[in-house]
Amino acid sequence: MTINTSKREFYVIIERDEDGYYIGEVPYLKACYSQGETIDELMANMKEVIQLCLEQEKDEIIP
Repeated sequence: MTINTSKREFYVIIERDEDGYYIGEVPYLKACYSQGETIDELMANMKEVIQLCLEQEKDEIIP
């Protein structure tokens, strides 16, 4: 089974922590979050982590 992430869209909730880093989370995907010093860095990191979360989700066995 192939999952094409380029056709899927995910909402990312973005917050800024006390140190000035941007924190992003995709509520739709379990444990899918990352951080970055800039919004651009955060979004690049989020694309990578979304792909990892989708791979993990695909590999999980559903009873």
